[in-house]
Amino acid sequence: MNQIAEFVKTRRKQLGMTQEEFADKAGVALTVIRKIEQGKENLSLLKVNQVLSMFGHILTPIHEKDASRNNQV
Repeated sequence: MNQIAEFVKTRRKQLGMTQEEFADKAGVALTVIRKIEQGKENLSLLKVNQVLSMFGHILTPIHEKDASRNNQV
């Protein structure tokens, strides 16, 4: 979850948006953004995908070897 937390936080800041502004734009509660950015593990995948869709991304299963290959790049 830390990669997602950093991704969302960094991209949100690049947009120059507060957590509250971003939550409103993404159509989720402020607590959802806070939980994601804090790296909480008990999150609704639907809500996480709703937030990630703001950047043109979604969560999707990938094979472990592919994930480790991507981390080496």
